Amino acid sequence: MSASKNNILFLRNLSHCFSTVTNNPSSSHYRKQISLANLFQRFGFLTSHFHQFLSQNRFLLNSNLPELEKSLSTLLSFKIPQKNLVSLIQDCPGVLEYQFLKKWEMGFEKVSILNPSPLMLVNFLQCSNRFHLDPVEVSEKVEIFKGLGFSDNALAMVLEGFPPAVAMSDREIVSVVEFLVEFGIPKDEVDRVVRLYPRVLGFGVEDRLRPLVHELRGLGFSGREVRKEIVREPRILGMEIGEFSRCLQLLETLKCREAVKERIIGEGMLRACFEVKLRVDCLCSHGLIRRDALKILWKEPRLITYDLEEIEKKIEFLVQRMKYSVECLPHVPEYLGANYEKQIVPRYTVIEYLKAKGAIGFEIGLKDLIKPSRLRFYNLYVKPYPECEKMYGRFCVAPEVKSKHPAGLWKLFKPQKFTETDEDVKNMKSFMELLV
Repeated sequence: MSASKNNILFLRNLSHCFSTVTNNPSSSHYRKQISLANLFQRFGFLTSHFHQFLSQNRFLLNSNLPELEKSLSTLLSFKIPQKNLVSLIQDCPGVLEYQFLKKWEMGFEKVSILNPSPLMLVNFLQCSNRFHLDPVEVSEKVEIFKGLGFSDNALAMVLEGFPPAVAMSDREIVSVVEFLVEFGIPKDEVDRVVRLYPRVLGFGVEDRLRPLVHELRGLGFSGREVRKEIVREPRILGMEIGEFSRCLQLLETLKCREAVKERIIGEGMLRACFEVKLRVDCLCSHGLIRRDALKILWKEPRLITYDLEEIEKKIEFLVQRMKYSVECLPHVPEYLGANYEKQIVPRYTVIEYLKAKGAIGFEIGLKDLIKPSRLRFYNLYVKPYPECEKMYGRFCVAPEVKSKHPAGLWKLFKPQKFTETDEDVKNMKSFMELLV
């Protein structure tokens, strides 16, 4: 399709999107929209995304195009990847303000952070625009962080992972550091805690951190054990009050094989509670309520030992490929415990093939797909259709029986044969006559 036809179609789409702006838009108004669309498309915006973006940010229709182009060029000069750049502009269009970017273009030199990552720049620009931060104020805040003993790596992670920290008061930051030191964490370990989990700086001491420590102590964990786990995994400080109690209650009521239970609590009950929390959060992020997530873990305890990436992969396959809802997981938690490569994918492939062929005239639910044993599933859906054996990859070829001993070795274990004499034969006959 030619460029002129593209512009005509785009113009029609824009007129539809902005029919509420004015009933009789002038031709210059449309030309401005087309110019904006062409400009943003050059910097990575898709046409479909730009329609919605422009409808939500109508101030762009009154913007100065040369200044807007300079703003986009400045953002691009920060070496932010195009995907992140588009996301930044969509989430925080205020960063397109020319004076704001001009001020920060020179201000980054004052912040004195070497080799800032793209994520740091995106979060930092977004936070600076939202809180109206000035480069001089941010530079002073950075010096305060350094004065508290934070390393450059920890400071970089704070600006990347939790940039609102630069908008906090000095007293709020100092109170968190003092609490961690008071609890018994050495200063060099405090640097590690903040570097690995910068969001801890945003938690209040009296309403969050201190009650959390009291809860852990009340559950029977020693102060030494709590300090050790916090240094090892600082994200423990992000757990809500009462969350540890629920996780511990679940672990104490698990009914599973002893080998599985040993793997779950092998690194301590405190660590096991945190692993339960991570998997509950993972399930809830896909739309399940917390009660159902805990129910799934209680019914399928092996999930506590599985990697989060594996659980995510199974849920994505369930929703995207199998077209099931996550709401079915509390009823069939065995799905998440099944092997992805050897069980889930082969069974789904076989069922889809049989449906397409018309061999199955009834609906097969997730329970019917997962719960049958491997042999039973093979006998029901694979054995009657030889072409499915390769898809299933199980019980396809009769296993080759291998000898347990080298060929000829059996001769060494053969009983020794003795020659029979006439006397032996005579004795045997006499014995048999007595029996008759």
